[in-house]
Amino acid sequence: MQPDRPLAAALAESTVLLDGGLSNQLEAQGCDLSDELWSARLLLDEDRQIEAAHRAYVRAGAQVLITSGYQATFEGFARRGIGRDRAAELFARSVELARRAGGATDREIWVAASVGPYGAMLADGSEYRGRYGLSVRELERFHRPRIEALAAAGPDVLALETVPDVDEAEALLRTVEGCGLPVWLSYSVAGDRTRAGQPLETAFGLVAGQERVVAVGVNCCDPADADRAVEMAAEVTGKPVVVYPNSGERWDAEGRVWTGGATFDPDRVRGWQAAGARLVGGCCRVGPDPIAKLAELLEEERTGRTGQTGGTAGAGRPGGTPEP
Repeated sequence: MQPDRPLAAALAESTVLLDGGLSNQLEAQGCDLSDELWSARLLLDEDRQIEAAHRAYVRAGAQVLITSGYQATFEGFARRGIGRDRAAELFARSVELARRAGGATDREIWVAASVGPYGAMLADGSEYRGRYGLSVRELERFHRPRIEALAAAGPDVLALETVPDVDEAEALLRTVEGCGLPVWLSYSVAGDRTRAGQPLETAFGLVAGQERVVAVGVNCCDPADADRAVEMAAEVTGKPVVVYPNSGERWDAEGRVWTGGATFDPDRVRGWQAAGARLVGGCCRVGPDPIAKLAELLEEERTGRTGQTGGTAGAGRPGGTPEP
């Protein structure tokens, strides 16, 4: 169901649940994502799979669906011979597919149009390094046409996500000034720094006084790195915090394989909430099952029920991919 209130109003009342990783769900459905366009390729010829993936997260209890536009850019489509008008239609289609999937429930569902970093377009893991050698102004020029096209498609919010460095965050914040939509800003981090190595205190400080930013935080990172980042984002900005880490496995961009084991624990949500998180979910390799568990924990909190173990779930103690 299309929401009748802004996402910011919902965040002021309670914790809102994001979806999980789109790419892993598409792979679970049998989709081949080896293409440089990643899931954006499916907008061209298998968009029913994208809607099905969104619906899987709706069934799991997600309240916010992030669109399939993370790796969709005018430049990337142009390399396939797709002109700007058709590319803009595909951006709009990504929003439409999420909106349609949200219509499968009578819950409020917000659609967040994904705005991935410049490095995602390069498809070589650059989004986990940042520092592309481009100026803030050059990054603005790259992001502006896509943001304008996405805003015209009518999402509820723009997700400025997996941002690896402060320069790109500054460019994105400048670009969205006239877009007419609320946004959230989430960094990809390693330890207590951005992927490019800047202190998170500096990175989060960029949103001070930015009313358009309804939440700030981290995504596409190790769950353990999210814990302190949530605290710092709340302390520095006073805004609701968004947090959606990966499974804990790590993406080898050169070998294009996952390594390590999963460490994502839905029980961590209690600690995140206590630190200021109000928009929570999962990123790469976090599928519908852990999102359903998060939905259960949030419902327990809302109703005052206890879990099957006989007590309210406690806070747990507390890797890059090609796409969230």
